[in-house]
Amino acid sequence: MKCDVLIVGAGFSGLVMAERLSNELGKHCIIVDKRKHIGGNAYDVKDAAGVLIHPYGGHIFSTNSEKVFQYLSRFTSWIPAEYTAASYTKGRLWSFPVNLTTFEQLIGHESTTEEMEAYLAKVRVPIAHPKNSEEAILSKVGPELYELFYKGYVMKQWGVPATEIDPAVCLRLPIRTTRNGLRFDAKYACMPAEGYTKMFYNMFPQRAELILGLEHREAVRCIQHKYLVYTGPIDHFFNCSLGELPYRSLRFEHESFGPEKLTDGFWQKTLQVNYPNDYDFTRIIEIKHATGQVCQNSTIVREYPESFGPGREPLYPILCPAADALYAKYSAMAKAVPNTTFVGRLARYAYINMDQAVGAALAEFEKLKVTL
Repeated sequence: MKCDVLIVGAGFSGLVMAERLSNELGKHCIIVDKRKHIGGNAYDVKDAAGVLIHPYGGHIFSTNSEKVFQYLSRFTSWIPAEYTAASYTKGRLWSFPVNLTTFEQLIGHESTTEEMEAYLAKVRVPIAHPKNSEEAILSKVGPELYELFYKGYVMKQWGVPATEIDPAVCLRLPIRTTRNGLRFDAKYACMPAEGYTKMFYNMFPQRAELILGLEHREAVRCIQHKYLVYTGPIDHFFNCSLGELPYRSLRFEHESFGPEKLTDGFWQKTLQVNYPNDYDFTRIIEIKHATGQVCQNSTIVREYPESFGPGREPLYPILCPAADALYAKYSAMAKAVPNTTFVGRLARYAYINMDQAVGAALAEFEKLKVTL
């Protein structure tokens, strides 16, 4: 078996590269993935209850990039989707991410943007250049809101305290003094009308080949190729010769409910509910809020953070100074590997969203097409 380009990984990054290399440059690509399906973590499928689920947690597409949106629109139509969330702590649901409604719940009466801004100005810890996520949030909202919503969640999610996590991790979430309670601000917030898996198959080039259930080392050994695109964990490419990069994994527990357990078709009021301080899981997601599916049943997924190890997927890079230093060494090694491109969240050891992964792959293709 031989090809022009062997692509390891059939998630967003690998499929974008395959589509561009095949359809624009006419390259014969073979895409391999160790899983039994395409789409990576964004893969979706109907479960036994007839509900379209995301087996690897909820994936709501949002972007401010016109280029990324128009590119993916070649392969899918869209339905609007609002990423609604809440946080359960101290025995009640709170509006989250932090906004004016959250502040009103905190003080027990209606308020204004001006009053909330005055409160934040009073309680913020003056830290000009936060070195970690704890300092970053304390410098934005002060200790009370930090303790309520962030401290326990970070500890569960990452397995280390917020003092050991890069400040950008917690700052991904907006903090607003208006009543806007949506999780993200984006020009486009939507879902593929027929699901992600359908979109991925629409992306798949006609002349390309797909092999599932194949590890990358076996693929590299048995498939002749002129060029390699690698989207897996960068340290694993080098047999962790410099040591393992830290990752966080998750265990997903799905539970389905019939109509008698639902209110207006749903089990919970928002798409996502965080559990920062109680329970072993970090959040419950009910993706039916976003898919537009008309179905009498609904399915939730509880996410239990776990340490990465044998039999577990490396889902999140743990961003911290030690990991950054180790990645820099692997990145230098990667640049010296001939006829190979490293692209994607795991290959670049980056905590990025789906649209950012697509944008990075498109940018990498533009650089690569000059040399291929």
